Amino acid sequence: METIRKIDYFAIDVANKPGEGARLLGALRDAGVNLLAFTGFPKGRRAQIDFLPDDSAAFKAAARRIGLRLKPKKVGFLVQGHDRPGAVADLMARLTGAKINITAIDAVCAGEGRYGAILWVKPPDVGKAAKALGASSS
Repeated sequence: METIRKIDYFAIDVANKPGEGARLLGALRDAGVNLLAFTGFPKGRRAQIDFLPDDSAAFKAAARRIGLRLKPKKVGFLVQGHDRPGAVADLMARLTGAKINITAIDAVCAGEGRYGAILWVKPPDVGKAAKALGASSS
């Protein structure tokens, strides 16, 4: 059994250098922002960081205060469930069955029999993906 939620995410581009992620996460921590997920990856000579906040309004207010230049809000999916062999394969099969291409996915074993994943689809596919996944709104 898993819980799947449609969630907002916000991206920024930063210098691809040591300490950028720690600096940003520290500033958000100090602003009292709780993140459901955070991911970063190289993008050319820079890096893209995606924030999936628990409270989008609080995140945007804190981002303004600390000077983050956010890209426009997008939507992703947060999956939390009981770990089992094939859990992520089953999740992906639901989207395949709906003929939806997954833009990106990150999944991890959370320990104590749990797993989590975040995944993204193209904006025109969000509604169809939400239906295929049985996702609730955040």
